[in-house]
Amino acid sequence: MKFFDGHNDILNKITNAGDHLDSRAFLERGDGHLDFPRACHAGFMGGFFAVYTSNPPSVPTAEERITLTDNGYLVSFPPPLEYEYAHQSALDMISLLEKIESDSGGNFKIVTSNQDLEYCLENEIMAAVLHLEGAEPILPSLENLSSFYEKGMRSLGITWSRQNKFGSGVPFQYPGSPDTGPGLTEEGKNLVKACNDLGILIDLAHLNEKGFWDAASLSTAPLVSTHTAAHGIIPKSRNLTDTQLKAIAETNGVVGVIFSVNDLDGESRPKKDAPILSIIHHIRYIADLIGPEHVAFGSDLDGTLIPSELGDVSGFPGLIQLLIEDGFSPSAMEQICYKNWLRVLKETWIS
Repeated sequence: MKFFDGHNDILNKITNAGDHLDSRAFLERGDGHLDFPRACHAGFMGGFFAVYTSNPPSVPTAEERITLTDNGYLVSFPPPLEYEYAHQSALDMISLLEKIESDSGGNFKIVTSNQDLEYCLENEIMAAVLHLEGAEPILPSLENLSSFYEKGMRSLGITWSRQNKFGSGVPFQYPGSPDTGPGLTEEGKNLVKACNDLGILIDLAHLNEKGFWDAASLSTAPLVSTHTAAHGIIPKSRNLTDTQLKAIAETNGVVGVIFSVNDLDGESRPKKDAPILSIIHHIRYIADLIGPEHVAFGSDLDGTLIPSELGDVSGFPGLIQLLIEDGFSPSAMEQICYKNWLRVLKETWIS
């Protein structure tokens, strides 16, 4: 079965390797979770390609910022990004995505409208939704938001797991609540309204709970979290509570289930692996709570550790088979695999 995925970090991975225009690292066989040949073979019809700015080299790594507790861990927040650094990083990754498109021989396309998306699906062209993960490249005045829109950005996550001018993210904490700080700033509230006006999908992944409810009260579009998991199973601060999940469903929105081992499963310290069935458990939990029409894939390939049983994008067919064996009907499988993402984009984009 074909599938559409809510999140990957291949652009960040290639850029951090040293050459932000190395399209071959995606179009040919790569060494990570995702590349064009393996994705096509697995049935990957497209997804959200994240433009995510890593912390500067001067910032201590997550391993250096972690504090272990008796029953879990907490990774302290990195400092906010400087605008110029985040802006240039974003432009580099957008240039890479454009280079992949131009070098693909017409087999890969950045989609900016529902017409684009339908054309790609009908002609078996891989569709890429340009997604900005963390709004640091956007000026607080929003004066350059339209320029990112013109470059093709059609999805925006307000925060990553750090603070910015628009709101506050959640830390890497287990066990922990998503209620970790203040809500959206005035600039953040204006950003939500501006994205609604332009038809940009607003991603609530990694946003803290007060910010989530601020965005929910302001947005006129379906609520979306592109890559997260269920707090009711694993009480990690990055995961969504049942109340948040229900709020997303009430707007006909979608939750993309992340494949990150530390979001799916919990122990006294960060894990290096988790069973592939833990992905099934989160999808089943959310589907039972709010319906299969509101849950999808949000893998975070090349951005996190994923279950070794899954391996890489090639493992999707096996994952889909496990969902079928878990009892999901053919119609529910179509919703989870691709129809839910296509629906929410159609209801959000204005063209």
